[in-house]
Amino acid sequence: MDFDEAAQYLHGLTRLGIKLGNERFEALLERLGNPHLRLRAIHIAGTKGKGSTAMFASAILLAEGYKVGTYLSPYVYDLRERVQIDGEMISRDDMARLATRIRTASEQLLADNPDLGPTTEFEFKTALGFCHFADELVDYAVVEVGLGGRLDATNVLRDPIVSVITNIGFDHMHLLGETLDKIAGEKAGIVKRGGVCVSGAQAPEAAARIAAVCKAQNATFVQLRPGVDWVAEDDNLLSIYTPRRTMTGIHLGVRGEFQIANAAVAVHALDRARETIPIRDWSIRTGLSGARMPGRLEIVRTDGPTVVVDAAHNEMAAEALSAALKSVFRADSRPMVFVIGMSKGHEPVEFLRSLISGFDPLGVTLIATEPPFRPREAEDVAMAARDVGVRRVEVVTPVVAAASRAIDAALELGEDTMIVVTGSFFTIGELTARRWQENFEAHGLNVHIPADILEIEDQVSLCSRIKEI
Repeated sequence: MDFDEAAQYLHGLTRLGIKLGNERFEALLERLGNPHLRLRAIHIAGTKGKGSTAMFASAILLAEGYKVGTYLSPYVYDLRERVQIDGEMISRDDMARLATRIRTASEQLLADNPDLGPTTEFEFKTALGFCHFADELVDYAVVEVGLGGRLDATNVLRDPIVSVITNIGFDHMHLLGETLDKIAGEKAGIVKRGGVCVSGAQAPEAAARIAAVCKAQNATFVQLRPGVDWVAEDDNLLSIYTPRRTMTGIHLGVRGEFQIANAAVAVHALDRARETIPIRDWSIRTGLSGARMPGRLEIVRTDGPTVVVDAAHNEMAAEALSAALKSVFRADSRPMVFVIGMSKGHEPVEFLRSLISGFDPLGVTLIATEPPFRPREAEDVAMAARDVGVRRVEVVTPVVAAASRAIDAALELGEDTMIVVTGSFFTIGELTARRWQENFEAHGLNVHIPADILEIEDQVSLCSRIKEI
C-alpha cells in the first residue's frame, strides 16, 4: 500500500468499533516479532490530561537528548500525529510500509484463527507505533492509553518503567463503570506487579482505589499532592518538589492551571520511575517551556475576535477549560461565542453545564454543530444548551460552516468577543490553520498565519523548536 491506501484502509477499520481485551492483539504482536517487549515504556492513563502529560514527558526526555517515541490517542489534525519520534510524525513512507506489513500479519492471523476476529483500528495503530519505535531503537517510548487501561490495547506493555494515572473523572461510563471507584480500577489496570505508579488523581475514592490496586500488585504507589509536590505560581508558572530535585519558577509554553498539574505529573513520573533516568534541571525547564499541544487551549487568533480551540469532551475537561478561559482570557467579562460539536457517548447537558458555569447566559451565544465521525446530533447539543440556560442557540453544520457563522456572530458583538471551539477532537480537527485563514479572509480580516504553521508537519510537532535549542 502507498500512504493514501494505508490511510483509507485504517479508516475502514473504524467500522469494527471498540473491542476491549488483548488476546487477539497479543497474537498479532507475536507475529510481528513482539516489538512492545523491546520498549522502555512510560505508560499513561487517566480521564483528563493523559495526552498533555505524555507530551510533557516526551519534551523533557527530548531536551535531555534521548531518542523518544510518543504514541498519542487520538490525533487532532493528521493521522500521523499518533506516532512520533523526537516530536516528528512518522513519515508517509514509513507509515505505508509498516501498515502493509501489519495488514499482512493481521489477515493471516484472522485466516488461521477466525474465532479471534479481525484487528480493530486502535489495535492496528498501536501495533504500528510499537513496530516503528522498536525498529528505530528509541531510548524511551511514552505511550498514552486509548480507553480505560486494564483492557486497552496498550496494556500489552508488560514491564513499563513507570505507570502514570492522571486525574480521573466520569467518561465512557458504559464501558468503565458508573462510579469513580470503578473507573479508577479500570485505569489502574495498567499497574504491573512490582512496578511504580505515579498518580495525579485527586478524588479521594479514585486515589484510594488506585492505592489498593498498587498494594495488591506489590507496586510502589506515589500519590501527588497539590501544594506539596507541586505549586501553581501562575497559570503557566510552577514549582516542583521531587525526591531528586527542588525547582521553582518553571515556565510552561502552554497556559491553564490544569496544564500545570499535568506538567508536575510528568516530572514526578520521570523522577520516580523504576530505573533512574538521568535528567538535568535545564532539560525540564527547556522541555516544559517549549512544549506545545495541538488542540489544548490552542490560540488561533489573539485580536478582535480572540479564537481558541480545545479538545475538551467530558465534564472534567469542560470544568478545566471553563476555569482556564476565565483566568487566562477574562472570558467571564466579555461576550462569548461557543462552537460545540460532540461525539456519541458523551453527555451534552453535564458537559455544557460545566463549561458555561460562571458565565452570564445573556452574554453567551452557542452554535451547535456535528463532527464528521460518530457525531452526537447537533439538535441534541442545542437542546442541552437551552436546558442549561443559554438563550442564543443556533444549529449550523458542518463544522467549517459553524466556525464561519461564529466569526459573523463575533463581529456583530464587537472586537472584545471571544470564540471557543470545543466538544470533540474530531470537531477541532476539522479546523486546520489553513481553514481558519480562509475563514478569516472571507470575513475581511487581515490575519497572517505564518507559512510554517500552515504546514501540518510543523503545526502538530511538539518538539521541533526544542531540538533546535
